[in-house]
Amino acid sequence: MSERAAQAPEPLPGRWRSSAIRLLVIYGAFFLAWSIVLVATINWQTTQYLDRVVGEILEQRVHYLAAVERERLPAMLAATDQLDLRGVMYYGLFDAHGAYVAGNIERPPERLVADGEIRVLPMGVQATSGQRNARALGVALRLESGEELVLARYTSVADRIGAMMRSAFGWALSLLLIPGVIGGFLLSRGPLRRVRGIEAAIAPIMRGNLGVRLPLSARGDEVDMLASIVNRMLDEVERLLGEVKGVTDNIAHDLRTPLTRLRAQLHRLQQRSGTEDARAELVERCIVDADALLDRFRALLRLSELEDLSRHSGFDRVDAGETLKRVHELYAPLAEEKRIAFALETAALPPLDADASLLFEAVSNLVDNAIKFTPAAGRVTLRASAGAAGARIDVLDSGPGIPRAEREAVLKRFYRSRAQGDERAGYGLGLSVVAAIAKLHGYCFEIADNEGGGARMTLYCWPCGQAGARTS
Repeated sequence: MSERAAQAPEPLPGRWRSSAIRLLVIYGAFFLAWSIVLVATINWQTTQYLDRVVGEILEQRVHYLAAVERERLPAMLAATDQLDLRGVMYYGLFDAHGAYVAGNIERPPERLVADGEIRVLPMGVQATSGQRNARALGVALRLESGEELVLARYTSVADRIGAMMRSAFGWALSLLLIPGVIGGFLLSRGPLRRVRGIEAAIAPIMRGNLGVRLPLSARGDEVDMLASIVNRMLDEVERLLGEVKGVTDNIAHDLRTPLTRLRAQLHRLQQRSGTEDARAELVERCIVDADALLDRFRALLRLSELEDLSRHSGFDRVDAGETLKRVHELYAPLAEEKRIAFALETAALPPLDADASLLFEAVSNLVDNAIKFTPAAGRVTLRASAGAAGARIDVLDSGPGIPRAEREAVLKRFYRSRAQGDERAGYGLGLSVVAAIAKLHGYCFEIADNEGGGARMTLYCWPCGQAGARTS
């Protein structure tokens, strides 16, 4: 719970956290995952098909060569090698001990078993022209003579097709990402700009100016629908609050006149009664109660006047230091009477754009509150300092303080803190008046603990959203 009179709006998320960007990222992630699965499936099926074709070619050739007469086999292997213009087929004939007899394979591959089955050779074969580290398919068959016939074919075609598919996928991915990023940036600009406009319109509403409405565009989209709903809600809230405020003001205004007459009549009765009259004390108590009721009604009407945010006609350049000096001079005798040390600490302050009488009233209420609840031999300090954001006014006391759980409630009308005692708590309107004046000026009001014990009431003379306005 904040102890300030007004709350700063939460900052909007960055551009890359907008709904349009999130939808684009989600769509892009699904598209990328599905594209990877699709390309991988096509690549796998293509490789399987080409491997099957190469395997059938190898099986046909190894059985054909196995049927050739032994004397003609080396010449047949040489002729077959010359017909391989692309250099993908490899042949080898080895004796029963694995020694080289003929062909362009130097030695049988270790993983190849002479059983006539097609097997994958990840590192290819050791050819007479040198090692070629590439994927190949091979088959080995034991001849009737006891020799071993080995055939191998490199799968360069399938590998090149796979590489081409991966390259095409990379280009397709770049075509997705680049327009996606640019499109997401452009798509997020419009809605984010409109949300910023709504945020700017909400700021005065949060300060209590219910006459402001959210902006609408000619698009009539979802954002406009939401803004229109909020505007209708604000219309109804403004109407209901206006009715409640009007009834309250009328009651306070209408009752003030008969109470004033009643008080005048009681005063005349008191004047006519003698000092020995037993009813004089009763009349005096009635006059005190009538004065208390009149004070409450005046305070209510004063709050109603302050909550009218259209009252800015009295704003002018105000010397805050001079205002604090006047408050100190006014309350110094009262503090001295209660044996309370009342100190004034001021620095050079920038002029404020404010209503001088209202600023004096706000600081006076804070000082009066501090002196009222500070025990004898205590201390009250009225301090003013200047920062980068503007002037800051602190009222510090050594009284009982205000519990953290009650700091929001004491700003409401007629609330009196239990920690301060009802016998001195007044009408519970002083801090409400201060909060209303701060709200009217767009200032920030904070209740916190004093470092030396007691309460600290701070009036930040700048909007709550600026740097420096904080909550204890």
